[in-house]
Amino acid sequence: MEIHPRIENAIAQVVQQQIDTNDPPQVTATLVRLVNEGYSDLQARELIGCVVVAEVFDVLKSGEAFDLERYVAALDRLPELPESSL
Repeated sequence: MEIHPRIENAIAQVVQQQIDTNDPPQVTATLVRLVNEGYSDLQARELIGCVVVAEVFDVLKSGEAFDLERYVAALDRLPELPESSL
């Protein structure tokens, strides 16, 4: 699936900001884990971006607040993609 470059850039910025601020710290830990599992840095960031998109979708769909536990659980399941991003 093709993603509009502006959306792709926005997602990449969210991932980078989470890494830069170490908030939540599980994002950086997931990046390191995926790279250690053989994914390139770019591939790992794209996988994390899929989780960001899925969480945003879930928040918009449900009208509920961001759920850190759900977000971290989805990060822990990578490289399995969240259902919402499929």
